[in-house]
Amino acid sequence: MNIPVYSIVAFSGTGKTTLLEKLIPELKSRGLRVAVIKHDAHEFQIDREGKDTWRMTNAGADITAVTNASHAAVLVNRPVSFDVLLSMITDVDIILTEGYKHGSWPKIALFRKASGNPLPISENGYFAIMSDTDTDVNAPCLPLDDIAGLTEMILADIK
Repeated sequence: MNIPVYSIVAFSGTGKTTLLEKLIPELKSRGLRVAVIKHDAHEFQIDREGKDTWRMTNAGADITAVTNASHAAVLVNRPVSFDVLLSMITDVDIILTEGYKHGSWPKIALFRKASGNPLPISENGYFAIMSDTDTDVNAPCLPLDDIAGLTEMILADIK
C-alpha cells in the first residue's frame, strides 16, 4: 500500500512547523496515524554528546538505534534519499513533510503577504494554499487558521 504524502512548503519563518503542530492533532482526532519527515537544510545533531548512542556513532557505527518502552530512534549515519526514508515508514495512514518542495506529491503552500516572499514554487501544482491574502494561483486558497478545512480536503483526497 502506498502511503499518501503531502508536503508543507514555504520560505523559512512562514509557519510550516506551526501549521504542522495544528494539522497533526486534527488528523489524529479523525483516526489517522501520522508520520512527519522534516527537511533540514543545515547540519543537525539529534544525539547528545557523551551519551552512549553518540559514542557508538562516533566510533563509526553506520546505524545506531536506541529504544525504550515508549520510543525508538534509528540514526542512519550517512546520506539517505527521500525515497529510502519513505520506504522505512510503515503502519501510518499519511506522511506529512516539512519542506521537500520538489517531487510528485501534493504541495500545501503557506503564503504570508507581509513576508515579502513569493510562493515557494512557481508551478501550478499546489494541492492547497494557506494564506492571509488572496492569490492568483489556480488552487484552493484557505485562511491560515482553517486547519479543519485543510483536514477535510486531505481526507477527501485520500479516500
